[in-house]
This record gives sequence, C-alpha cells and structure tokens, in this order.
Amino acid sequence: MSLTDINIREKEFHNNLQSQTKGRFENIFYKSLYNINEDFFSHLQRNASQSQILDFGCGTGLFVERAIKYKPKKIVGIDISEVSIDKAKKNAKKMLLDAEYYVDNCEKTRFESNSFDIVYGTGILHHLEFNKCLDEIHRILKSNGSLIFIEPLGTNPIINLYRKLTPKSRSKDEHPLINKDFEYIQNKFLDTNIKYYGFLTLIFSPFYKLPRESNFFKFLTKLDQILFKFKIFRILAWSVLITAKKS
Repeated sequence: MSLTDINIREKEFHNNLQSQTKGRFENIFYKSLYNINEDFFSHLQRNASQSQILDFGCGTGLFVERAIKYKPKKIVGIDISEVSIDKAKKNAKKMLLDAEYYVDNCEKTRFESNSFDIVYGTGILHHLEFNKCLDEIHRILKSNGSLIFIEPLGTNPIINLYRKLTPKSRSKDEHPLINKDFEYIQNKFLDTNIKYYGFLTLIFSPFYKLPRESNFFKFLTKLDQILFKFKIFRILAWSVLITAKKS
C-alpha cells in the first residue's frame, strides 16, 4: 500500500485518535446533526438490499453495524488506520456480523473496477485528496452505482474560526468542502444532490437533549430546511449529505 505524506499523517492522526479512551469534546455538538444521519440511513435502506457495498473510510465499523441490517449481498469496510480496522474486526466477531474489513488507502484501493453498487462514507472525503478519491470511487462503482456521503462544510466563518482555534482536534490536512468540490462531483457523476444541515440545530443545541424526542429539534430541522432554500444560508450550514450516481 503506497502512501503519500498526507496519507501517513492521516493514518497517524486516526491511529492516535482511536487509541484514546476519552472522546473528543466536539462530540457534544453532533446531536445537532441527528437528522443528517437519519436521512443517510433512510437513503441507504432503500437501496442496500442485495447490493455490494463499500464503507469508504469505515473507522471502527459503526455504520457497517447498522447498514448490514438492510441485507446487502456483501459489505466491506476499508480504513487507513490499523487501530480502527482492528477494533472493527473485533466488534464484528463479537456481534457475529458477516462483514469484511481491510486496511487500505481510499485514494488507491485494492478493488477491481466496477466492484460495488454503493460506496458510502461519513466524514472521510475531506481528509483525502478530493479529486483523486472521487476518481477512485467512480472507478470501483458499477454502472448505475451510487455514492452517499456525509461531509462537513468549510464555508461557515464561525465554525472555521473554531477550527483554527482548536487545531489539535483535527488532522493537519483536512479540508471541509467548498463549492469547487461540489462542482467536481457534479461533473464526474449524474443526479448529484447536495442537502444542507446544521444551522439553527447547532446554534440552539444547548436547548434540547435527545433530538429524536425533542419537538424543538424537529421544529429547528424544518426551519433549517426552509432557510437552506436560499444560497446565503447554505454558507452557514455545518454539514452536507451528498448523493450521486455513476453513468
């Protein structure tokens, strides 16, 4: 497995992250993105049955554990972090999950062309050389295969300021997505859809606990989606859900 300097730094960062027993402080804010995860799994559930699926940058396999319930024909997870893959394998064995895991480079995977019906990932593309990994996803997807990714945006000035003030909380080379990244996806794939999340749900996150049970969160979610119809508010979103198809 050949690795660039950036690949090596990312591997070291995530090996260290997964070796820690204490969670990241930022985790307290992820409840504001509860709806993006629900929409992600809803989309996956509609398309996963009898599909060959790749979890692209699978980490410890948490999303595989849920996706496998949708009865794919085969599900594989890859990650550059040996620590993550070791944890994923141990969890799969403990839970009796029929999933395969490999240490691999998402910019140049081990797989043959046209191998998967679905490639998905969560918070992985912004850690990679964007065009290179999208080209690789295109190569390993079958004709009419689809991708679905959750990724952070790099356009909210307040969130970007927080990122600059807390450099140790993230890898040196990560680059939350901006417009040119979406343009590349749109030029490379068909039926590209970008949906925005995490504006008011993030601002008012101190005022609700469990999003699933909070009417206030549901109200904020609906209001966010109204605001995101206007381009000016999309800049203020935290994350996006990306779906597209290979021709």
